[in-house]
Amino acid sequence: MTLPAPAPPTPPAVLAAQTGPADEPPVVVGDDTTGRSRAARRWRRARWPLTVLVAVALLVGFLAVVRPATSAAPYAPDNPEQGGAMAVAEVLRDQGVRVTHVTTVAEASAAAGPDSTLLITPNPSFFAEDQISALNRTGADLVVLQPDYSMLAGLTRGSVDSTYGESAGPVDPECADPAARAAGPLRLRPGLYDSSDGSGTVRPVLCWPDGVGAFAYARLDYPDRSVTVVSDPTVIRNDAVLQDGNAALALWMLGGHEDLVWLVPDPMDVSTVGDEPTPAERGQVDALMPPGSAPVALVVVLAAVLLTLWRARRLGPLVVEDLPVLVRSAEATRGRARLYRAARARGHAAAGLRASAADRIASRLGLARSSDANTVVDAVVAATDRPSQQVADLLYGPPPADDAALAELARRLDTLESEVHRP
Repeated sequence: MTLPAPAPPTPPAVLAAQTGPADEPPVVVGDDTTGRSRAARRWRRARWPLTVLVAVALLVGFLAVVRPATSAAPYAPDNPEQGGAMAVAEVLRDQGVRVTHVTTVAEASAAAGPDSTLLITPNPSFFAEDQISALNRTGADLVVLQPDYSMLAGLTRGSVDSTYGESAGPVDPECADPAARAAGPLRLRPGLYDSSDGSGTVRPVLCWPDGVGAFAYARLDYPDRSVTVVSDPTVIRNDAVLQDGNAALALWMLGGHEDLVWLVPDPMDVSTVGDEPTPAERGQVDALMPPGSAPVALVVVLAAVLLTLWRARRLGPLVVEDLPVLVRSAEATRGRARLYRAARARGHAAAGLRASAADRIASRLGLARSSDANTVVDAVVAATDRPSQQVADLLYGPPPADDAALAELARRLDTLESEVHRP
């Protein structure tokens, strides 16, 4: 009978492929942690700050998307508040007028041209002479609201000057200007008068008088352009545009061309037509930072400060915990002594030696822990027959002057304690 041949042994490589790789134990480092445990600990520490940051980022993104592009600048075409002029700007856009909002003279000079209207709202500061000249050279039809003396003189070539007047109520325009006829009676504050000497070829058309020589509206028609001046800027404000005929006057003045350049002067602007606009003037910053970014940034900073205060290390009461190793009392004593010596704290070291000696002596003599110094001294004097002043100097005397005196004090305290313990 022939026995079957034994099966050939399985090669080690095939055996390893069949059984699969053995599970390797995690690598444990010296502090008894693994990579997984350290990652889990870091995640537990960082999850709350990350949650707060993600929530703030989502809030910023939401506000950037849903918040309309508005501002708070007075007389601005994107300001919906009472002091803004968004209502007039939106009506003009609905009528096909392209409104370009600018804040510097350089931008206004670059955007305005012969076939456009340039609106100049009141300047909280003032225009320099070169800026007035740059605006005057644009060739656009100018509409100026409440100009200062230099602006009025530069744009009207001295034909119109400013004065003081009061509005007593709706007044008829009393002029033949088409815009004034369309607006009808208004209650604008007068503040203009004719200062030309009559020799010029262009005389101003003045409307809405106050009866004593002041007017609220002046228009000069030059061969290549027109200049319209209104002493009361409330004619375009949201809170007054619907009063009387203010809306009709505003639309007549600003809707004469398809392009309207709306200048809301920046008080810090010093640019002219020859200056290169800065990135902020070109609107790049506004494009990168959505409206309302300032308050959102303030909220982010406040959240970061509160998070820092919450997670920062705080000083509090000492926490007693078991030491990971056993420290012998002799080693702790020597370490404390070295600290005293490094700090030259002879007084603290002497006070510690005296307090410990007095406590042991009082316990040996049967005194209470609340006994005062005189009681302890009297008991030691009775037990050792030493002079009272000597015992008081040893236990409650002044601090030693140097290291030698400290060592001598320790030796003498040890001698005194041995005398008390002697039977």
